[in-house]
Amino acid sequence: MQREKKPPMRQCVGCRIMKPKRELVRVVHAPTGEVSLDFRGKLPGRGAYVCRDPACLARAKKIRALERAFKTPIPDEVFALLAAQMEQGDGADG
Repeated sequence: MQREKKPPMRQCVGCRIMKPKRELVRVVHAPTGEVSLDFRGKLPGRGAYVCRDPACLARAKKIRALERAFKTPIPDEVFALLAAQMEQGDGADG
């Protein structure tokens, strides 16, 4: 008898709730220093996860969760770009 695989779980840095990895968006701090959203989960670099809700991204900014996760200051312009990317999405679920 084969056991069913459990989906990988990750914690949103904004609301701090554990959710299946597919329901979250990965925020990546690339080796080049660039911070961006990774909808596919394939980009190289350190990752942190946030809900697909812009409110969670705003909360992560307020509590400086991404700055702690990446151990680097993140300018406001980057958060504006991340919010714009989240609003736009990538046109695919998962």
